[in-house]
Amino acid sequence: MEYSTFGRHVAVDTWGVDFDLLNSAELLQSHMVEAAEACGATVLSVQAKQFEPQGATVLVMLSESHLSIHTYPERGFAAIDCYTCGETVDPQLAIDYMVNVLKPKNTYAKKLVRGMGEMKVEEPTIKQAELV
Repeated sequence: MEYSTFGRHVAVDTWGVDFDLLNSAELLQSHMVEAAEACGATVLSVQAKQFEPQGATVLVMLSESHLSIHTYPERGFAAIDCYTCGETVDPQLAIDYMVNVLKPKNTYAKKLVRGMGEMKVEEPTIKQAELV
């Protein structure tokens, strides 16, 4: 069986996010798993690290690739990215889900189309996703 190398990688920097939300690896882990499921991805494993005195990193390994967040609560900042291989899972849906959870004052995002030769950079539209 031959697999497609096509993939989409969406990265977003969020600013102006609540300190307590960014400083809870446990809460972020729960939301990140929900975000992965909301975009139709298959979660294989999750690692979360709470840093002292503040900050968190959550990595969600997907069958389709990964979803990650790195937070700096003292700056109100979180870096989120989601890369998925193939056509069936849309990483933008996971990003939209997390942006809806974090409710940042500002977002800056880029989307890379990968696996088709030279990478293509696009400007994604961040949408407010419905939380279920």
